[in-house]
Amino acid sequence: MSKADRNRQRAKEKIAQAKALEVQRKRRRRWLTIAAAVVVVAAAATGITLAVSGGNGAQAGSPSSPHLSLAPLSTLGTLKPAPSPGPLGPESVPVPPGATPLATTATKATGQAVDGIQCQTSEQTIFHIHAHLTIFVNGSPRQIPAAIGIPGAQAQNTAQGPFIGSGTCFYWLHTHAADGIIHIESPVHRIYTLGNFFDEWGQPLGPNKVGPVTGPVTALYNGQVYKGNPRDIPLNAHAQIQLEIGTPLIAPESITWPSGL
Repeated sequence: MSKADRNRQRAKEKIAQAKALEVQRKRRRRWLTIAAAVVVVAAAATGITLAVSGGNGAQAGSPSSPHLSLAPLSTLGTLKPAPSPGPLGPESVPVPPGATPLATTATKATGQAVDGIQCQTSEQTIFHIHAHLTIFVNGSPRQIPAAIGIPGAQAQNTAQGPFIGSGTCFYWLHTHAADGIIHIESPVHRIYTLGNFFDEWGQPLGPNKVGPVTGPVTALYNGQVYKGNPRDIPLNAHAQIQLEIGTPLIAPESITWPSGL
């Protein structure tokens, strides 16, 4: 092969190598572009998820309860044992036997909005939970009456006692029986408090007053001592809340939640 032929052959090889390198560069750029697009999409999806969930992984629309300041029950010293629970009421929850109501429902709200809580012609179910409230005054149990939050209440007689099944309207917080169950049935997800419930009831609540009764208030929340204004206690799902005015102090009661509540 002549020198000229060899030169032509080398030129062809260089051209082929250059073309191969160009193909590799184009392929690499294409993969980098695709990878960058995937990263952008993933980041956008993550941002949307965090925006919807509030950035903490919580379910969208689920209210987040504020941090509760709680102390061990032992900080209260010796407690008097809780009395035996009464007979089961119409919601399969004990009704305090022989206890008088803390206050009547004569001052309850009658249809106007209270703390932004409305009274609607039917019960709402988008956000539907229950909490339980127990009250002792100087060691004696007091009932939380039925029909709080149900203006124009109509009672149904059952073998276990009266049950409020209907009324003019239903506030998002209400009671159907005198068993301490607070029904939270709301069209919006939010944190409701014991103060909201007492405002519907038309009764005061604070560190030194529960309804018409005055004196130092001790609040228990799920078996621990709540440190703060009892108005701020959140009505979380299956919360067991106990308010004690005066002494002796009673050990926390605990109900067994029946199916459906």
